[in-house]
Amino acid sequence: MPKYLFEATYVGQGIKGLMREGGTARRDAVTEAVKSVGGTLESFYYAFGYYDVLGVFDIPDDASAAALSLLINSSGNVNVRLKPLLTVEDLDEAAKKTPSYRAPGQ
Repeated sequence: MPKYLFEATYVGQGIKGLMREGGTARRDAVTEAVKSVGGTLESFYYAFGYYDVLGVFDIPDDASAAALSLLINSSGNVNVRLKPLLTVEDLDEAAKKTPSYRAPGQ
């Protein structure tokens, strides 16, 4: 099952909700959201800096990941970004491929 790194920033009412509910409740909400599209939450961490939350989840396909991202971002309380994660074997397969490309100016 594909893995995704998520990076999230609370904004506006999302920050107030986090302060009111606490971190565990938000992690539980994310766990349930991921389950609702057939996935599982692997890790969930709070951090300092631009991103307030970082984690990894497994989700069956890109469409399910996009649906989850759209739903969360549409709340207006959290900005979430997803990054698909590749295994070393995925990278090995990519390195074997020979795409065609012409760089600008060449």
